[in-house]
Amino acid sequence: MTKYEQLAQQIREQIENRVWRAGDKLPSLRESGKRSGLSLMTVVQSYQLLESQGWIVARPQSGYYVTARPQALPQARRNEDLLLSEQVDINAFIFDVLQASKDPTIVPFGSAFPDAALFMQPKLASALSSVARKFTPHSSLANLPPGNDALRRHIAQRYALSGMQVGPDEIVITAGAMESLSLSLQAVTQQGDYVAIESPAFYGALQTLERLRLKAVAIATHPQYGIDLDSLQQALEQYPIKACWLMTHFQNPLGASLPEANKQRLVAILHERQVSLIEDDVYGELYFSAERPLPAKALDHVGQILHCSSFSKCLAPGFRVGWVAAGRYAPQVQRLQLMSTVSTSVPMQMAIADYLLHGGYDIHLRRLRRVLSQRQSAMRQAIANHFPPSVKVSRPDGGYFLWIELVTTQSSLELYQHALAKGISIAPGRMFTIGNHFNHCFRLNASFEWNDRLEEAIKTLAKLIRSLP
Repeated sequence: MTKYEQLAQQIREQIENRVWRAGDKLPSLRESGKRSGLSLMTVVQSYQLLESQGWIVARPQSGYYVTARPQALPQARRNEDLLLSEQVDINAFIFDVLQASKDPTIVPFGSAFPDAALFMQPKLASALSSVARKFTPHSSLANLPPGNDALRRHIAQRYALSGMQVGPDEIVITAGAMESLSLSLQAVTQQGDYVAIESPAFYGALQTLERLRLKAVAIATHPQYGIDLDSLQQALEQYPIKACWLMTHFQNPLGASLPEANKQRLVAILHERQVSLIEDDVYGELYFSAERPLPAKALDHVGQILHCSSFSKCLAPGFRVGWVAAGRYAPQVQRLQLMSTVSTSVPMQMAIADYLLHGGYDIHLRRLRRVLSQRQSAMRQAIANHFPPSVKVSRPDGGYFLWIELVTTQSSLELYQHALAKGISIAPGRMFTIGNHFNHCFRLNASFEWNDRLEEAIKTLAKLIRSLP
């Protein structure tokens, strides 16, 4: 841990222990430097880190102040019993909710997609124009599964820079992360098999299980630390689970991330029982900390982890280009892709490869992380200012979702209906579960630039929450 991270941690602990309370002014940068014996630049970095994480806020010509903080989510209850669903049936409801978010007149807090304005990149448009001029009839054949050679090498190089050994030959380019996840699941299961998922889970996992007629075993998931490994172990003992599908970083909808020790234990548990892990890591690049957390795939020495990601959440949402580092399952994933979509859009593959070749991606990512962190902080501050004190909210270290928990007797579905009538969409908890455990919860998208319209929408939600029975 660097010196500025150590100082940030000390101040964070002081705030948690109520040494500094909401509204208190922190010591000036120079004063803090004198007390800690650190340079002014180190203190500046520390304060900036705390600000990006939403602990403090800078006021022009005044200094840094502790922000008001809404209640944190409580520790998840162990699934009172494991949630088992012989048949997942949720697609119609999810479709209705997502359709509502498409209306441009609606405040899109319920949207699953990041603010499109974050991705207006002339360089990427230029790359697409350039490859279009070079496109030949042979290009389509040359980029059949496993996909564009240059793009797969760029992705392998990014793995290598993180200290991971993933060769281009095990990477398959897909039409977004959803195809990589679906193909991965098909490669390791058959109709009627049991699959362990998180609870609450990404609704895309529920939709895929429904389409492939697989049985879900939902495992309790902590709002900060991810899937409960004791519950997972219990499920593996009770059911013939063939695969586990989960998000290791900034899980949708909770925002939870598995600590390193939990990843190690997860991989050991699944390896012992020869259960494949489908690792959904689409938000992995959207971390707010100093370094990117390594995925569970980094601990895989037998090729049974299929690591899925895409450029949709961090570079080019409309391009629909993803991939899976499929380990020993790469040939099977390729064959499945040839039998379904044939291949990912060739011009889009070539354009992203061209963009990555000419640089600028990491500069874009650093800016994107900083902006998302600031916007999350702004939304949490608005929630603290306006929502009832009984409302609890998550505190993710990355991504762009906040998970909100109401009083257990209140219905987020009822809130969703009332909010939609007021021109505001939210994602009710019913979207993320095979049971009724999260009817009092909902997810908010915090990726949009904060303005008066969003502030008013939060105030309206606050009034609607207070009116719920």
